[in-house]
Amino acid sequence: MRWIDRPHAVVWSKEGDAAAAGPLGVDELHGHEEKGYTIVPGLLSPAEVQEYWSELERLTADPALADDHRVIREPGSGAIRSIFEVHRISEVIDGLARDRRVLGAARQILGSEVYIHQSRINYMPGFEGKGFYWHSDFETWHSEDGLPAPRAVSLSIALTDNYPFNGGLMVMPGSHRHFVPGLGETPSENHRRSLIMQNVGVPSHDDVTELAAEYGIDQFTGAAGAGLWFDSNLMHGSGNNITPYPRSNIFLVFNSVDNAPVDPFEAAAPRPPHIAARDTTPMLRRGRG
Repeated sequence: MRWIDRPHAVVWSKEGDAAAAGPLGVDELHGHEEKGYTIVPGLLSPAEVQEYWSELERLTADPALADDHRVIREPGSGAIRSIFEVHRISEVIDGLARDRRVLGAARQILGSEVYIHQSRINYMPGFEGKGFYWHSDFETWHSEDGLPAPRAVSLSIALTDNYPFNGGLMVMPGSHRHFVPGLGETPSENHRRSLIMQNVGVPSHDDVTELAAEYGIDQFTGAAGAGLWFDSNLMHGSGNNITPYPRSNIFLVFNSVDNAPVDPFEAAAPRPPHIAARDTTPMLRRGRG
């Protein structure tokens, strides 16, 4: 199938709406509409970075999580790759998700009350951290989770410095304007494989080549504490980390309460709720900020 031009908004709030009030400025929202992503340097202070890094280490060492189904490990080494539903595991992360700087910006972009569709901590250890092939999250969230529209936005908060050479996230600015359908049928319980190595629902080499030629590639780099907001339909990916420098981040996905999941569009059953929440209770603000 060819690309489908996007009929939906990217920034859903309008100037003057209650939802438009928040931490992002008008220029940032216009830039997000145009490029599909927004970088917020210094979203977290150095002291906060240390606080969340300590929480990351605590979770890694928690024996109660050793065999938890929400923990995903690297193929081969067994090192922790991701911990899902982390806002329910950790009060510290839950507080961050409700912080005005975070929750307020999500409401601005989506123009409504929001809930967390997915949360996780990503670990990309030095030497052995595996990347992800090019993909649009909405392709999976539509096909396997049943999100009707790309009215969702992700926030990646760097807990380590992001260099061009340690597997930093790459994005194609403007690619969110097209939906690129993945080829093939979604296998049963595809999430068990895709969270380790994604092979289904990804674009073809020809699609990636054409998108890169039209939009180019940007990379999310910078000091720990920076935040990257990006649209659910933005094409993105990351390479392996073969350097000694780890790359870890907190990853929060907000979905509009007006975009509640329905039955999956291309899968026999929805993914489990720790990966794709189906409780759309709006998040309430709490904590600092």
